[in-house]
Amino acid sequence: MNPGVLGDSDIVLGAAVAKRMKIPSQTPIRMLFGSFEHYVRVIPQSKTSTLRISPYLAGKMGLPPQTVLRLVYTPNSRTLHLGPVIGVLISRDYPGNPERPFGQITAFCREMTAAGQKQGAFVYFITPEGIEQGVSSIRGWLLDKTWRTAEFPVADVYYNRLTSRKLENKPSVQHFMREVKSRYRSHFFNEKYLDKTEVFDALQKDGRLVRYLPESHLHRGLASLKSMLSKYPVVFLKPVKGSLGKGIIRIQRMPGGSFISQTTQEYGIRKQNHDNLTKLHNALTGKMKSTRYQIQQGLQLIEVAKRPVDFRALVQKNSHGQWAVTSVVARIAGSQHFVSNLARGGTLSTVKEAVDRSSLPTAIKQKAGVRLNKAALEIAQGMDDQSPAHFGELGIDLAMDQSGRIWLLEVNSKPSKNDNTPLGDNKIRPSVRRLLDYASYLSGY
Repeated sequence: MNPGVLGDSDIVLGAAVAKRMKIPSQTPIRMLFGSFEHYVRVIPQSKTSTLRISPYLAGKMGLPPQTVLRLVYTPNSRTLHLGPVIGVLISRDYPGNPERPFGQITAFCREMTAAGQKQGAFVYFITPEGIEQGVSSIRGWLLDKTWRTAEFPVADVYYNRLTSRKLENKPSVQHFMREVKSRYRSHFFNEKYLDKTEVFDALQKDGRLVRYLPESHLHRGLASLKSMLSKYPVVFLKPVKGSLGKGIIRIQRMPGGSFISQTTQEYGIRKQNHDNLTKLHNALTGKMKSTRYQIQQGLQLIEVAKRPVDFRALVQKNSHGQWAVTSVVARIAGSQHFVSNLARGGTLSTVKEAVDRSSLPTAIKQKAGVRLNKAALEIAQGMDDQSPAHFGELGIDLAMDQSGRIWLLEVNSKPSKNDNTPLGDNKIRPSVRRLLDYASYLSGY
């Protein structure tokens, strides 16, 4: 955006563009950029196809030079919309580290910016500290050759990448979410963490999805254990608000009435024997004083080299606002673990490779990929239908038992964005492009 010699409220626009969009010249019209509003005079120019604005306006909008934006003109209200403006809410920043100001997710933030530039969207990043003052003064980061901080208008769309329930539930964050939605009609997606009980209770209401749901309840002590272990030889206890496989307990009923419990710990698994149900319950009670658990039917999962396998589907909304499967990967548990999380030594594989190495019948192997995609889409749609919260992407963990039946393990509203994918220069993953597609769809661009 070469400012030239423009008045503070003048913008220069290619004459052909102005004519095609029916934008009047030399008369004040309203210009919007997120919540920023200013009356401007459009000066058509035949020798340009770009938009040029004054340094005054660029400064007010927080726009660096050479920014690529889309234009939408609404004749009825004589309003020129520039954008979309997309804000990404992240957990923390590290101002002392200008190369990686967001730690492990810096590469993802760089990728979001690059995808925005390609699609004509303006992307900035904010933390809970940056919105302490409310919507009147939002301080955040943008990538302008290097990372720098600036003041920004309220965005058209916000994407919540907070990775802590504690941060998400801060009064200032909750107030900010309510304020931008009610006062500015901003969209806010992935606005909350999901807990396991909430997910299963919601999906139980949809008769089409019941076939994917292992029996699962909020754990209520000895009665829960007794009931579930009388039905199933293996049950799992999972922290309702857990992630990364932390704190999961596997309980196996043994011949003769004894039980074995296995608990995931930082460096492996702790295994204990219990003579009877009462002793098992007493041993578990201490662990469960401060954390609510979900008790879930154990499944006989397919295995590769005697290690259980599950699948992570990334399901995102596309440029038409509809759910689409972006990727499905298989996760093979580590040798000392019964959960497949990469943080616990699990390894990734393609769906085809993992299924082919399992003992499933050939006919089931051939349809596995299609059936996993179908299950992931149906579950994502079920979450939309049954949950009042707004989601634009979900990580859906699925399993396949040794008969080929597909089961839901859990739904994650904050799929990982850490720097664990090697990318070439200017490489933008389909998952990042789709986030921008959906944000643009929400904002009407």
